Amino acid sequence: MSGLSHFDSDGKAHMVDVSDKPVTARTAIAEGYIRMTPATLALITEGRADKGDVLGIARIAGIMGAKKTADLIPLCHPLPITKVALDLTPDTTLPGIRITATVKTGGQTGVEMEALTAVNIAALTVYDMVKAVQKDMEIGGVRLTFKDGGKSGRFENP
Repeated sequence: MSGLSHFDSDGKAHMVDVSDKPVTARTAIAEGYIRMTPATLALITEGRADKGDVLGIARIAGIMGAKKTADLIPLCHPLPITKVALDLTPDTTLPGIRITATVKTGGQTGVEMEALTAVNIAALTVYDMVKAVQKDMEIGGVRLTFKDGGKSGRFENP
């Protein structure tokens, strides 16, 4: 299991010990989308969804998802998150909603999982809020686009 930090020398899963790592500023940005029909997108952008403000509620859900990542992903450390920002942008060429999450902390481990979780939870919330009118929406393209801080430094995914 060489190189996989979440496994011990016997191959058993464990939470990585970060107690000796320095506290540094860390940032992660993730993106994804939810694809839908133009009619469903119009329902959202025109504020006609029965359940209310789809993008506003999805933004709050993404923030909550980032804060709950350690509860959802078994080996993630609970982190003192200092910022979570979500952008949910309607895109008629998709058609659908493009989602970007930025998460920051000052800590001993990164916030990549928190940013990825925020995107997924925001997309799932959009799905939940309009599934009554379209059940075949597609969530995809979820990926880390940027991280900075810590021993591995900066990473940019074009």
